[in-house]
Amino acid sequence: MGLKFNTVASFLVLCILNANAKVFDITKYGAGVGGDATQALTKAWKEACASATPTKLLIPKGNFNLGQLKLSGPCKAPIEIQLQGTLKAPVNMGHLQNSDGWISISYIEGFTMYGGGVIDGQGAVAWKKNDCHKNSKCSGLPMNIRFNFVTNGLIKGITTKDSKNFHVNVLGCKNITFQHFTVSAPETSINTDGIHIGRSVGVKILDTSIKTGDDCVSIGDGSQQVSIERVTCGPGHGISIGSLGKYPNEEPVKGITVKNCTITKTMNGVRIKTWPASPPGSATDMHFEDIIMNNVGNPILIDQGYCPYNLCTAKVPSKVKISNVSFKNIRGTSLTKVVSKLACSPGLNCDQVVVSDIDLKYSGPEGAAESQCSNVKPQITGKQNPPACAAPATASA
Repeated sequence: MGLKFNTVASFLVLCILNANAKVFDITKYGAGVGGDATQALTKAWKEACASATPTKLLIPKGNFNLGQLKLSGPCKAPIEIQLQGTLKAPVNMGHLQNSDGWISISYIEGFTMYGGGVIDGQGAVAWKKNDCHKNSKCSGLPMNIRFNFVTNGLIKGITTKDSKNFHVNVLGCKNITFQHFTVSAPETSINTDGIHIGRSVGVKILDTSIKTGDDCVSIGDGSQQVSIERVTCGPGHGISIGSLGKYPNEEPVKGITVKNCTITKTMNGVRIKTWPASPPGSATDMHFEDIIMNNVGNPILIDQGYCPYNLCTAKVPSKVKISNVSFKNIRGTSLTKVVSKLACSPGLNCDQVVVSDIDLKYSGPEGAAESQCSNVKPQITGKQNPPACAAPATASA
């Protein structure tokens, strides 16, 4: 299955080891600039993946049209994709129907993707048809790129833009890092989470810019040891853990760190959200620290009554247990009067919550800034502007 690399430093070693990797240039397989590169890329990948020595798949500068693409392993040696050009998805949804991933990369150990290129989902037409946020029976729209069961991966210096659905979905991965990564889509793009993580361990999102129409980063069940550092977020809906508790048999969330981030003009800031009437679950060891808010709605939020479009039984408490949470050194400006809201479940109070050094200003027409709490007794230290937990919180945001 290849070599094992467990840190970012090891990824650099991997790149050095692969400096003499055999190059598979898709233009040598029939891909022409402006033409369809699907078959050429598929063939090049197949040969590269079968190589017993490290390989590099080269997509040179220029625009290449691309249909649905599934790149799967296991490969015999570490493999790179050097994306210098732009891959363009079909605008016509008919070419990608019944697919939740335009590009999927699966079952690879030792994977690197770099080169400064662009993955362009051309999603503007699809956004107008997307009602999945309120219609549970909607037809699925394709995500730009899915990473399924990738171990020891580095995605660096790549841009994903205008996805029809989520930009990136990370599922079942271990030790995968996104660095100097860019997500670009307008605020009007519906359901286009920047990076969604589920059932993965050891995910890092570093030095990354995310502008989109939904969560910049969303963290689903089973996510553990996730680090989000030096990320700029906005527009979008903020950085979210959850929503959790919508489905039975969800796996615990544990070990999430959001640090040194800047969030600007988003619907929410940092939040943890769980559904009411949920099956039992847990989310623990979650920490938000050194975060700047610039005109952000709901800068700090725990919402255990998350029930968009009334698609739930709102009066039944959530059974997702939230514990060991900290909000430290969070400062800036809020678009909403309630700058901090910890609305924990009446059936399962939040435990071990720390609120320290909060300085959030509101200058709108609704009066003085306010902090609300319910079903939680946080440890409060340092500066508190406004005073922490001065008012009870309502059930849902």
